[in-house]
Amino acid sequence: MPTPSKPLAGLKVIELGTLIAGPFASRICAEFGAEVIKVESPDGGDPLRKWRKLYEGTSLWWFVQARNKQSLTLNLKHPEGRDVLKRLLADADILIENFRPGVLEKLGLGWDVLHALNPRLVMVRLSGFGQTGPMKDQPGFGAVGESMGGLRYITGFEDRPPVRTGISIGDSIAALWGVIGALMALRHREVNGGAGQVVDVALYEAIFAMMESMVPEFDVFGFIRERTGNIMPGITPSCIHTTADGRHVQIGANGDAIFKRFMQAIGRDDLANDATLATNDGRDARRDELYGVIDRWANSLPLAEVMQVLNDAEVPASRIYSAEDMLGDPQFLAREMFLQARLPDGKPFKMPGIVPKLSDTPGSAEWVGPALGEHTATVLADLGYDAAAIARLRAAGTV
Repeated sequence: MPTPSKPLAGLKVIELGTLIAGPFASRICAEFGAEVIKVESPDGGDPLRKWRKLYEGTSLWWFVQARNKQSLTLNLKHPEGRDVLKRLLADADILIENFRPGVLEKLGLGWDVLHALNPRLVMVRLSGFGQTGPMKDQPGFGAVGESMGGLRYITGFEDRPPVRTGISIGDSIAALWGVIGALMALRHREVNGGAGQVVDVALYEAIFAMMESMVPEFDVFGFIRERTGNIMPGITPSCIHTTADGRHVQIGANGDAIFKRFMQAIGRDDLANDATLATNDGRDARRDELYGVIDRWANSLPLAEVMQVLNDAEVPASRIYSAEDMLGDPQFLAREMFLQARLPDGKPFKMPGIVPKLSDTPGSAEWVGPALGEHTATVLADLGYDAAAIARLRAAGTV
């Protein structure tokens, strides 16, 4: 039986991105079958190559973030470098870029030029504040987007300054919106007979779009949601608790029937049968009392016993996982969430599996992030450059 093609097979994606947002968006495309050509500066390439933990001089993050991509080095300040890029884009489906607004225009590669070159091209533009508005020219990283978009304000404990999440979540969420927008634009092009268009994603808006009921609650009630630590405000009980052996567990017993089962399981039939606690609004009014009950119960038992009680009562819960916990967990293993790969020297290592799971056309990781310019000659040859022309471009510092 033939192997099914991946869902994005046949699409050509050009990435003009560095670090996180743009490269993560194109990584998703690459995992699901698109041909992704990452354009990097000949002078060191993507700075992500040197971020976090390095193995023999290259970031382990790089090997994941750039998997399934081809690396082409191009000096876009050189006229011939821009000519090469135009030839690449002439038959491309998607361009993903995360420069500051105006950079491509200064290079003579603005949307008007590229749309005239290739009317079918979809251009995904990821930036701090979008392509319009009074802040469009300001630099903006994911941390800035998280701050302006509202996430940082509500993250942390009420008696302490705001804190960040442990990952660059603003960039990654923006990347997801970029991919969603690109697929919408492709559907419009293919199904509705439309042309290519610009997908404009601002990092602060990517976060702002996730902020649930924050805006209407302020607009209607003048209510400003504040930091509440591990408690989910307005949804009770949902919190992290500490067990007798010093471990931590997230318990989400905020469903009406779930709450009743939970209270019965911990020997509190009085609370399970209390009519004032039968719905969320009643429970939230007695939030501190309920969390005191749950804290005392969790503190009295080791994690394994806590989890056994919760699982038997079908209460959604999880211990707080570290990477070490994940690597040996049966659920992660059953879902193939660790892929075995090899570093350039042959050393085996594990990297994250593919999300989402598609039943008929799943994604995969075919190779790890490439060496800088590893595919330059191949890509140029595919564009019609002969060996002499490629050598001349190299000698001129164009590639």
